[in-house]
Amino acid sequence: MLQWKQERDGSTALLIKGARRVGKSTLAEEFAKREYESYICIDFTEAPQEVRDLFSDISDLDNLLFRLQFHYQKRLTNRKSVIIFDEIQNCPMARQAVRKLVKDHRYDYIETGSLISIKKNIQGIRIPSEETRLTLHPLDYEEFRWALGDEVTIPMLRDAFERKMSLSDGVVRKLLRDFRLYMLVGGMPQAVNSYLESNNLSVVDAVKREIIELYADDFRKIDPTGKMTRMFYAIPGQLNRNASRYLISSVIEQGKKDRIEELLQDMEDSQVVLFSHHANDPNVGLSLHEDSSQYKMFMNDTGLFITLAFWDKDITENIIYQKLLSDKLSADLGYVYENVIAQMLKAAGNELYYHTWPTESGKHNYEIDFLLSRGSKICPIEVKSSGYKSHASLDAFQKKFSGRILHRYLVYTKDLKRENDLLMVPVFMSMFL
Repeated sequence: MLQWKQERDGSTALLIKGARRVGKSTLAEEFAKREYESYICIDFTEAPQEVRDLFSDISDLDNLLFRLQFHYQKRLTNRKSVIIFDEIQNCPMARQAVRKLVKDHRYDYIETGSLISIKKNIQGIRIPSEETRLTLHPLDYEEFRWALGDEVTIPMLRDAFERKMSLSDGVVRKLLRDFRLYMLVGGMPQAVNSYLESNNLSVVDAVKREIIELYADDFRKIDPTGKMTRMFYAIPGQLNRNASRYLISSVIEQGKKDRIEELLQDMEDSQVVLFSHHANDPNVGLSLHEDSSQYKMFMNDTGLFITLAFWDKDITENIIYQKLLSDKLSADLGYVYENVIAQMLKAAGNELYYHTWPTESGKHNYEIDFLLSRGSKICPIEVKSSGYKSHASLDAFQKKFSGRILHRYLVYTKDLKRENDLLMVPVFMSMFL
């Protein structure tokens, strides 16, 4: 955001997009307080009709800007003030006005909104090209540690990873427990604040359930048939099947292909869901080999994912959380670790891809959980929720594609270790891959 302010100098508006409740509005207003002499924040979910009507005719910008200052009782200063259009999707005419307002160059402009809502509210308006777009994700693990008052752990982990230095078993156990807390609470700001205030994971769970229900309501508004909502609720179950793809036919009745594709695109645009697509020929330029019909779905936030996985209970009992925290729950949690790695890779700016192919017997599949493109090579990642007794898929991938591989990674719940050309990385270091 600072880079946008300094380099663009008002030549574009900043559009912050992301899922609902991810903190877009708070971030925009906090930035305005710190970086400008004054600001106006127009929340279009609450703005009165008289404010909305101002954007119906923008031929007289002097009048528009004067009346906004008068209504919000804020004095704006040329090139030292910013106007925030919060939840811009609720006032399409204001978004259309951005082009002229930016060209006027009096003030800076920041817009916030969820991409899916923005896309659904553009009929009949001209979309401004004068926008710099940024995506806001839930808090990543480093930001979560900051929220807990810890600014030491992550820099030390980064140093250990860069030096490929093993940690002691006692240190790893503590770091894993700290990381599992992040998995349980998640990175939604409301859930994190709830944990900081209550130190009670059941209270946190109640907050997460409210967010999940809000997402489900949003999906129902877009798709009254309920198909999107059912696909959303089925994400943990589909990952737990340990199948090589999300099997949509087991969740909803198949309809017209183009309609299903539209629903899937809407789910991706919501940024509530992360898609990982199959790469048919894993090589540099993974998007060129993407199979749009074969994909996995993850939640954008693993804290929400865990609550969704235990949705059958009215509220996730603290005993479940305590067992998850101490790694004593009997359920196989491989799919939970896979979700958190997907979240961390996405937050670090990576697109998500995976690759499967039949074993020699043809009875099973090898699977590389994630593929990263680095320079002219690729890096395969296999995720395990426990130890490393076998890594058959990574070995088979090495045999098949040795000339394409830069590094091989096994992400697991043990100490950092190197085994020939294979780097075994504890889950709490996966952000550095």
